[in-house]
Amino acid sequence: MSLLLDVFSWVLLSLGGVFVFIGGLGAVRMPDLYTRMHAASLTDTIGSILIIVGVMLQAGASLATLKLLMILIFLLLTSPTATNALASAALISGTLPKKATPYGKDAS
Repeated sequence: MSLLLDVFSWVLLSLGGVFVFIGGLGAVRMPDLYTRMHAASLTDTIGSILIIVGVMLQAGASLATLKLLMILIFLLLTSPTATNALASAALISGTLPKKATPYGKDAS
């Protein structure tokens, strides 16, 4: 049973790392601020969930697991809120999303 738990934990940790890497790559490759925020916020949230759950499985039933659960709840509440606040501030400051043509190229 311990081996199965370790394997599942490492699968979650690896998947979380892949999601975080893809989010970083998306933040670099996307054309404007809004698509970068979208790519980074989605993958950041799912990546942190997978990594923290993987670490919780490694920690077992302990006080560390409870602390990790509290961190996970905090991240789930603050990450989307911060992304929304950043997008609202960018929109208020006048940064508009790029308009795309039907073929995916910039209209500007």
